[in-house]
Amino acid sequence: MKDVNAIAKRALEYKEKGLSEKEIADELHLSPETVTWLLTRGVKGGEPPKDVKIGWRSIGVYGNRIGFMAAAMADIALEEMEKRQIDADGVIGVAINGIPLAALISEELGKELMIYRPSQERHGKGGAFSSNYASPQGKKALIVDDVLSTGDTIKGAISDVHELGGTVVLAVVLVNKTAQDELAGVPLRALIRARSI
Repeated sequence: MKDVNAIAKRALEYKEKGLSEKEIADELHLSPETVTWLLTRGVKGGEPPKDVKIGWRSIGVYGNRIGFMAAAMADIALEEMEKRQIDADGVIGVAINGIPLAALISEELGKELMIYRPSQERHGKGGAFSSNYASPQGKKALIVDDVLSTGDTIKGAISDVHELGGTVVLAVVLVNKTAQDELAGVPLRALIRARSI
């Protein structure tokens, strides 16, 4: 319970700083449902939802370690694209933790870099692509993120790419916390799959 109390304390600190529950979930690599439970457990009680907390700070503190992970993810992306006989024009990094991985993967694959800032609403689409980077408009793209908890963020990105006339050909994540192998019809690959059983 000590770990749960520490995580709940961090969630409350983020809430006091003005972060939404979705932003807190992204920051702590938890599902939004788990964050809601952490923030209200003193009020509602009950059992926590099943979830797995993913921490990859040991990787994230050094660029070369991120590079090793990105190289493995690029290799997985190439393998999957060759198997499916598809290609991508660019790599979309999902803000914030997908960006460093996507930047290195786009370099490794020689593809354009696109940056996506998701909506901060749960189950929301309507995110935005940064105008400082390539646009997915009319292009085929590979989406990269760090942790897949519910799939809502990547589904929102897929929808937003489609609205611009682009196509998402593959999604690659560092860790997949689900049993899903596709999202909204898009193949999903992960370096690591972690889920409670």
